Order: sequence, then C-alpha cells, then structure tokens
Amino acid sequence: MGTKDLPKGRIALGLEGSANKLGIGLIHHSGPVSNPTVTILSNLRHTFVSPPGTGFLPKDTAKHHRAEFVPLALRALREADVPVSAIDCICFTQGPGMGGPLTSVAIAARTLALLWDKPLVGVNHCVGHIEMGRAITGADNPVVLYVSGGNTQVIAYAERRYRIFGETLDIAVGNCLDRFARTLVISNDPAPGYNIEQLAKKGGAKLLDLPYAVKGMDCSFSGILASADILAAQMREEAASNNGVASFTPEDLCFSLQETVFAMLVEITERAMAHVGSGQVLIVGGVGSNERLQEMMGTMARDRGGSVYATDERFCIDNGIMIAHAGLLAYETGFTTELAETRTTQRFRTDEVYIKWRD
Repeated sequence: MGTKDLPKGRIALGLEGSANKLGIGLIHHSGPVSNPTVTILSNLRHTFVSPPGTGFLPKDTAKHHRAEFVPLALRALREADVPVSAIDCICFTQGPGMGGPLTSVAIAARTLALLWDKPLVGVNHCVGHIEMGRAITGADNPVVLYVSGGNTQVIAYAERRYRIFGETLDIAVGNCLDRFARTLVISNDPAPGYNIEQLAKKGGAKLLDLPYAVKGMDCSFSGILASADILAAQMREEAASNNGVASFTPEDLCFSLQETVFAMLVEITERAMAHVGSGQVLIVGGVGSNERLQEMMGTMARDRGGSVYATDERFCIDNGIMIAHAGLLAYETGFTTELAETRTTQRFRTDEVYIKWRD
C-alpha cells in the first residue's frame, strides 16, 4: 500500500516467535487510540514443522527462527511498502512461550531497535490474541476463550485487566491434541491439531468413553490424553491380532477426543458468560480455528441468545500482526519497554497486563 496512501497515524512492526511459528507483520493505526482504524500492511508467517510422531524442541525451533528471521522481515517490509523511517515502534512477544524461540526473536527485536533507533514494546502473547480478535471481529466486550498449544483460559475484561475466570490445571488443550497426534503418528504439516480435526470429520460413528474433567471453572486434560493413548494402544493390539481390523478407528479416536475436550471448554465458557452477563464469546488462539469447536460454541451461544466471534487461520494462529496491534495500542498510551527490561519470560500471565487503552 505504501505510506503515501495511508491517513496520518502510527505504524508498528510486530515480531512473534513464542512457539514453532515465526510471524512478522506491520500494522497502521489512525483515529482515536480507544477505537483506532486498523490497516494491515503485511502479515507473514513461517512454521517450523517437525517429523510425524515428534514435537518441536526449543533448540530446534529457536534455530529455525534465527535462520528465517531476516528473509521473512525483508519480505514483510517489501510487502508493506513502508520505509523504516515511518515505523514508530518495534513490538515483540515477551511471553509466555518457549524460552529458546522467545529469546531468539527478542534478540532480533533489540538488534533492529538499536540499528534503527526505534522504541521497543514488549507484548503479552495472550493479550495480542485477544486484541487482534476484537479488532477483526468487532466483538465489543466478549467472554474470551483462549485456546492454543500452550494456553487454555476463559477470560473477561474488568477494570483495566483481562481477568482469568478459568484455565487448565495441567496441559493446554492444544498440547493435548498435539501430543495425541504424536501417538497416532499424524503429520505435523500444516499442524497436528488441524490433521486431527480432518480425521475427526471422518469419524463420528463411535463416541468412545473418555474422562470428563471439569473442576469448577477449570479443566484438566492430562488424564484424557492418557486414556486416549491407552485406547490407541488397544486399537493397535486388536488390529494386530485380527487381520488389521479393530473395533474402532483412529478417526473414532480423534472424533471422541475432540468432542470431549470441546464440551468441557463450552461448559466453562457458558458459566463465565452467565457470571459476567455477556452474550458474546470470542474464540482466539490456534485451536480457535477448529470448525467443530466454533460449531459447538455457536450452538451454546445461540441457546443463550448470544453470538460467537472467531477469526480464520490468518489471525487465529500465532502471527506477527497481533503483536504489532497490541503493542501499538500500548505504545499509543505511552508504554515502551526499556532495553534492559526486554528479557523474555515463559510465565507471563494475561492478567498481569494493565490495559490502559480500554475504558
């Protein structure tokens, strides 16, 4: 687009690298800080894909981010057609996430800030998801279900904070799905959770019995994963002793796992909606792009006279533009991160961030 075609405003470069996706994007804000007009100038992503049956190790993911950062950043700048002089701030994910990948991208952010003499803004990854979801969908004051590989939280805004009403007590729902994909040796390309979703669409004939672990407003997924792993081993044993035929299939397993964990998420989200009196649900995070989760949440919301808001994979899955957007909102209200304070953290709670840009 180029700066000549944009109204007067502010531009941020956003850098995301908390897990296996390196995202870089540029965003433009104009108008009032509390409700800016948002223009996405570029939004690029490069994913580290590990072999089937494996996860992504921090050291390998960090190596990927270091190797891909410069070419991806150059592409993002070219696509945005924005000179470095027009960039107001550099925003980067400060946490939560995996230590090695976070550090690699933070070092790149510091380097650019020193080279270009630009202020830095450290961004909470979860707040980035929420603010991008609000901007894209137009959701006003929703209950937020944040579901990803590393996080599972039910959130609502109150008094300048995103308050956590419920969360996972052990592993995140995305991690549960990803680890079960390893059990079934499902491809990680484009993502293990996506491939489980496709298999689940082919199942449905059998809903297998799995633990249902809702504890108040919180969830637990490790026991469900262990039970699904046991069933997968049982399926293999049956197939080995019965000419490749078992009483249930990998598709049935994927379907049953999805139905169980998503029902748990819908339950705690509905309870939060009743508590805060909201009719809106915003689903963010990589698992939020799952069509079955959106469908189940939509049924619940409609029964309550409400509605569900979700984004597609461009904004639901980790990306640089969400970091640019949340960082620019903070920058416009006077927040910057001093170079000495740009260390990353794997534990950065959503409710630690002061949300000055909202009423």
